[in-house]
Amino acid sequence: MHSSTKTAFMNRTWGEWLSSLPMFALLLLTLIIGTGEMVHGQLLRMGERFFGNPSDGVQYFMLRADPSRPTCDAHPDIDALVRQQASSSASGGDDFGGLFANAPVDQSAIRESVQKSVALCQQQHLMYHKITHYLTPGLRLYRGFETSFFWLFHFGMDNRSLLLLLVVFVASLTTTLSHHHIGLRPARSVADFRTQAIAMTLANALLVVASASHLWSDMNSGVPIDKPWIFWIWILMFSLLTLISATQIVRIPARAEAGGSWGKALLSIPLYAFMAINGSIYFMSHGDRPALSIYMNQMLDLSNIFLNLALYIWTGMLLKQTRVVDNFLDILRPWKFSPEMLTYIILLAAAVPTAYTGASGIFVIAAGPLIYHEVRHSGGSRQFALAATAMSGSLGVVLRPCLLVVLIAALNKEVTTAQLFQWGFWVFLLTSTLFFIISQLHRVRRVQIERASVAIPGMIRNCVPVVPYIMIIALVVLAYRFLLNTPLNEFTAPVIMPIIMLVLVVFDKLRRPTATSNERRSERRSGLEESVRYATNETTGHIGALIMLMCLSLSMGGLVERSGIMDLAPTHFPNIWLAMAFLVVTKVLVGMVMDPFGAVILVSGTLAPIAYHNGINPVHFWMMVLVAFELGYLLPPVALNQLLTRQVIGEEEIDKADHEVKDLRFFRRYERWIVPVTVMTIGLIIVAFVPLLMVGK
Repeated sequence: MHSSTKTAFMNRTWGEWLSSLPMFALLLLTLIIGTGEMVHGQLLRMGERFFGNPSDGVQYFMLRADPSRPTCDAHPDIDALVRQQASSSASGGDDFGGLFANAPVDQSAIRESVQKSVALCQQQHLMYHKITHYLTPGLRLYRGFETSFFWLFHFGMDNRSLLLLLVVFVASLTTTLSHHHIGLRPARSVADFRTQAIAMTLANALLVVASASHLWSDMNSGVPIDKPWIFWIWILMFSLLTLISATQIVRIPARAEAGGSWGKALLSIPLYAFMAINGSIYFMSHGDRPALSIYMNQMLDLSNIFLNLALYIWTGMLLKQTRVVDNFLDILRPWKFSPEMLTYIILLAAAVPTAYTGASGIFVIAAGPLIYHEVRHSGGSRQFALAATAMSGSLGVVLRPCLLVVLIAALNKEVTTAQLFQWGFWVFLLTSTLFFIISQLHRVRRVQIERASVAIPGMIRNCVPVVPYIMIIALVVLAYRFLLNTPLNEFTAPVIMPIIMLVLVVFDKLRRPTATSNERRSERRSGLEESVRYATNETTGHIGALIMLMCLSLSMGGLVERSGIMDLAPTHFPNIWLAMAFLVVTKVLVGMVMDPFGAVILVSGTLAPIAYHNGINPVHFWMMVLVAFELGYLLPPVALNQLLTRQVIGEEEIDKADHEVKDLRFFRRYERWIVPVTVMTIGLIIVAFVPLLMVGK
């Protein structure tokens, strides 16, 4: 082992061992399970090819277990059997109580039946000997591997909820210990950290009560509990989180500033703690203590989606450890584009991975730092770079093969994915064009684009380092396509993309490192083990923060549903314009407080029927919903995508961005808020109301 690599390996803390290593194992297991079906299908085909023999009638599925020796006699005395059965029939020993005892005995028919039975027995003995002949040591070794893999794959598919719970368990502990939860304002002072710890202690204790009440309710329902371990894991996790948070009340981090405002400290309370406390107060006041746990467990019904989100976050963190983005952007740099033009191109490219993740927040976490630093490198201001990062994932959620669109089509039979993706492409063109126009209107300075005679040769030279990465990506995709008969699509991307990134990290770290900026070097590690470890550590923190927030937002959806607020919404409007205006405002408000998957579930059962009954085309309605949600994720007081941007970029960089514009005019001071909100607001108005004009309403 190289000395530097060995030193980095030995310097790992116990916290890293207990966080990154289990999470790496869980994510790797998720990949294995996700790939299991396609791999096992190929293992069966290989078994048939190498161990079966069609000419002998022996197939591999017959060899997957040791055969049982037939108990019948292959060479009996046929005449004796015929006499025995004839005698039995003549004496009334039939199945009908002697009803046909006086009927004449047909010995020829009995003999034919006995001969067929003997022939069948002889075939069974022959097949037994044939199969036994093929049970070679090589076959047993291969069979052992194939059946073990099948057991692992089958166990994983049947217990994906357990796997998700373990991922959340490890991630939430790590996130709480590192104070990494998502809040309106990061904790800085002693008052901030203490207020945060008190709120977290109360929230987690209330979640223990809800989970225990849910278990007690099910135990006394008279119906056997399907998976009781789910409740015990929740109870154990929230109990540990309560103890950790209680300890943090008195153990303030050394980095905390002295003093602090108790009013501002309330803004440091994690959003998930706010949701847990408010949800518990509401449900307990209505005498329904298990309700919070009941809605929270809906996450397990969507375990596949949440595990895929975890894999996508890991993919983004691994991507940061490679030179892929730098090398691809080197192709554009010879043109010396303005920051606004380069940002426009980056956002167009970012729409593709966003479409695969199906959630803009996931993409901000995964690729936000890459986009921010590249915009800064091109000369863009910090405020503009933050604006670009916050809305980097907002454009691609309407493109194929977005999982969110697939979920909408699954819950609403009025629309199909083909219809939504078709119109989603035009919505994407609209919002991306709006961003380009607005960013150009507010350019700080004009930039002279490089002449084509200079830029094109530079692009060609910079294409050379990219070729190996393209070849690796193509080889992995083709390997899945032809070796595992699995194309890259919305269902397989969560598994294939992390594999591609792992291969790229290995390739990247085996090459001689090249010079990078200090900003990039601070995020990119030099060694293979160190890079994967660092990426996994980042993944763990983000998973714990985001999935717990999504989990509690499902409970908030239940609170909204139980409270009857939706029942107050009018079902009929004087005209379609008022109906659309009402729905637009409502969807923006929903997007401000809920994650996209929980919001789609809530809207599908409550507000979507109102739209349909008032003559709004279902495809038009859901296009509006997707844009409205993205606007909601950019608006205060929550502004989830802005909070995620703050989290991944770092509070120090946010402070620098605010400091450098404190004496400038209003637009420059709040550019990171105004630009994305303006783009999505104009886009929402056009998407919501222009189609109504076109249909003559």
